[in-house]
Amino acid sequence: MTDDLIDRPTVHALLAGRTDAGRRAAASHTAAAATRTMTRGALFTQAGITATRSVGELLETAALLHSQPLPEGTRVAIVTNAGGAGVLAADACVEAGLALPPFPPATVEELLGVLPAGAAIGNPVDATAAVSEQQLTECVDRLTRCTGIDAVVVALVPTAVAVATGDDLVRAVTAAPGRRARPVLAVRLEQDRSIRLLPAADGGTIPSYAEPQAAARALARAADRAAWLARPAGVVPVLDDVETVRARTVVEEYLALTPDGGRLDPRACADLLACYCIPQIPWSWAETEDEAVLAAERLRGLDGRVVMKAQWPGLVHKSAQHAVHLDLRGDSQVRAAFRDLATRFDGLMTGVVLQPLAARGTELFAGVVQDEVFGPLVLFGLGGTATEVLADHAARLAPLTDRDVHELITSPRCAPLLLGADGSAPVDLEELEQLLRRLSRMASDLPQLAEVDFNPVLAAPGGVTVLDARVRLLPRRPQDPYLRRLR
Repeated sequence: MTDDLIDRPTVHALLAGRTDAGRRAAASHTAAAATRTMTRGALFTQAGITATRSVGELLETAALLHSQPLPEGTRVAIVTNAGGAGVLAADACVEAGLALPPFPPATVEELLGVLPAGAAIGNPVDATAAVSEQQLTECVDRLTRCTGIDAVVVALVPTAVAVATGDDLVRAVTAAPGRRARPVLAVRLEQDRSIRLLPAADGGTIPSYAEPQAAARALARAADRAAWLARPAGVVPVLDDVETVRARTVVEEYLALTPDGGRLDPRACADLLACYCIPQIPWSWAETEDEAVLAAERLRGLDGRVVMKAQWPGLVHKSAQHAVHLDLRGDSQVRAAFRDLATRFDGLMTGVVLQPLAARGTELFAGVVQDEVFGPLVLFGLGGTATEVLADHAARLAPLTDRDVHELITSPRCAPLLLGADGSAPVDLEELEQLLRRLSRMASDLPQLAEVDFNPVLAAPGGVTVLDARVRLLPRRPQDPYLRRLR
């Protein structure tokens, strides 16, 4: 699926197999391994595909995209003949990520001159049950021409005291052309079907929804579609300083000794990262207590503190195994830490990694998972020991463009922290972007990379450093580049 292929047609996708049970059912029918929801989400986001979670959501979105122009943004005006319906529509829009801005003074004056006395000219506009067909028609017309509004939702409710009947109010929406400068949606709470297409005066149609939530969801997806089309295509950056041949040699030598694959030891892992100029904290390997003391003396920073991490084949989560000692000062503490690890992990531990205690910064994570269908998936988000619990991350398929890298960094909830929202100085965003570019290049070059895990990645105003890296290799051949194309 290429970007230029879907610039004009809109591609819809129904997300099935979101749960483990759903994936198992899909595999039994298609005899193919199901991809994860995150992977498909990344594919759909990058390719501009409008994804929905049910057939109903697919239909409600398709009805809007078929009948109305795309909104230029997320600013919505709501007009109703009953205050309660307006409140429901407002809640639905905000929950869908849409905005309800106040109207410019000139628009307020126009609406006051059009609507009956007692109408509330806010957003939502409560035209009251006294509104006539002509008044509602003029109100909708002015809102569609308001410069601060991107879409108009008309929420209608039949009332016993209404001046205009339900059919009259519907005509107020449909008497005008179906396609105006901005999209218009109707919400009719008494509607017997979830969605209808109302015939408009020019032969077009107006989508009408039975629930405001459906209208808001459809409008939010239309706004996402418009934003995707407005973004530049993005360019995959060229990295001239990487050593791809050397990296492939590291991988091939490991797989020659371990044909079934496995995790690289710290030295091989560091060599691989160095091929792509990925910044790593200084470190040293020690297999004895005396070697650990000598390594600590070489690595101590200005404050004289070091970190010691146990290592053995297959170890993944060192903190969960209590295999890390922090803030070690002096030879005696280094010796005591080594003895503790050697005793507790006797028969497992092959050595220890020593590092200087890192300075303060924001702990992030970056990684790659090779999907057998879609290729390498690059992940980025909040790191540290609570990565899985907080699940604050974003994902894109490699190779990453400059736009993909920007979206990876700005999509997680923690993104404001990187920009200094808590009062601290912003982190070095250029170095962070460079790390993701290099990780993407490494994943694209080496299909044998089953998993890459950088956690934590320390981001600070002065730079970005990988504090811990794990790489798992599998004997895989390069993918056919024509099986999955995003650009």
